[in-house]
Amino acid sequence: MILRARVVLPITRPPIEDGAVLISGNRITRVGPWKDFSGSDSVIDLGDVILMPGLINAHCHLDYTDMTGLMPPQKSFTDWIRLMMATKSGWNYSEFAQSWLRGAQMLARTGTTTVVDFETVPELLPDVWSATPLRVISLLEMTGVKSRRDPRAILQDNVNHILTLPGGRCRPGLAPHAPYSTMPELLRLTADMARRRHWPLSIHVSESVEEFEMFTKGRGAMFDWLRRNERDMGDCGERSPLKHLDRSGVLSENCLAVHVNYLAKGDAKLLAARKTSVAHCPRSHAYFKHENFPLGALTKASVNVCLGTDSLATVYKKPRQTVELNMFDELQAFAAKHSRVAPERILQMATINGARALGMAGQAGEISEKALADLIVIPFNGKVEDAYEAAVHYKGDVRGSMIDGQWNIEPH
Repeated sequence: MILRARVVLPITRPPIEDGAVLISGNRITRVGPWKDFSGSDSVIDLGDVILMPGLINAHCHLDYTDMTGLMPPQKSFTDWIRLMMATKSGWNYSEFAQSWLRGAQMLARTGTTTVVDFETVPELLPDVWSATPLRVISLLEMTGVKSRRDPRAILQDNVNHILTLPGGRCRPGLAPHAPYSTMPELLRLTADMARRRHWPLSIHVSESVEEFEMFTKGRGAMFDWLRRNERDMGDCGERSPLKHLDRSGVLSENCLAVHVNYLAKGDAKLLAARKTSVAHCPRSHAYFKHENFPLGALTKASVNVCLGTDSLATVYKKPRQTVELNMFDELQAFAAKHSRVAPERILQMATINGARALGMAGQAGEISEKALADLIVIPFNGKVEDAYEAAVHYKGDVRGSMIDGQWNIEPH
């Protein structure tokens, strides 16, 4: 079929006024001006819209969706962790499943087509995969400090579960939770397993000033709390959280480092050298009132930065306000904080940068020949030169969404 639109926004090339896209099966086979298309293919004229790639959400916790507004911001990050652990302990399987599915529905309605999700309850897989049209990269989350289980046993349980999962549109990977909650041996074993099996790998790192102080200085609220909980603190006090991960072999091209709000000298260059991407979550960053995200240092070092929603447990909610998992909201939060960054570049962070982080460059996040037909439609009747700005600041549900060549939201 051929899709015709007022503006086609390929991302990897300039916007195309009165553009068209030819789709065969689940792939894009041609893109260009409408006048260059002819033949007997069925044509869908979408009218006054922008046709663009589906958004890539580089970090999410779908199973925390229904925790919206349950956890007001705390005085410290460590206090928030304790509150989160207490909240999770009161939930059952059905509540996590309902929350996961509700979050997936939000993302699908608002333009996400691919999401990287940390799975706290791996038993939800693969059933929830079949209940969403999204392309889901489900990363099984691991800790180990509290349980004190053998790292090899923790990893093997997750590997065994992954090996039972079907292939297809959704795929699994591994997510050691964070360096403070995952001991060095589990980090090392997980990184090695992910490399050998070519599985995606992601980890929260350098999220809070307390974590940063714990690893660089061997002190602070997080250090004291974990020491009281009998964590071996011998890995603290000498290096930054990122250098700690590198020592364990975690930083690599298949690793997606989440948050990275605090950098020590040389950290940005280290990420670039290891070809490790960073997922920034603007609304979560604001919820915790972190110091300014180090975009300049990461950009200067040529680190690939993409965007994610994180969970709704870490999105500030005013009384009677409705908040959703919505990548357009993250784009707008980022734009408000980084007014000098061009809309084109902001949109790249939610499309091609995310694809690059997932090893899907040329496959997702762009409209190009041989790319997957993951597309969204938003209304637009302005000038072609304003398309990027309009896309970044779009509000509401999308007018159409296609994943893997199939409409999951029929254009209207």
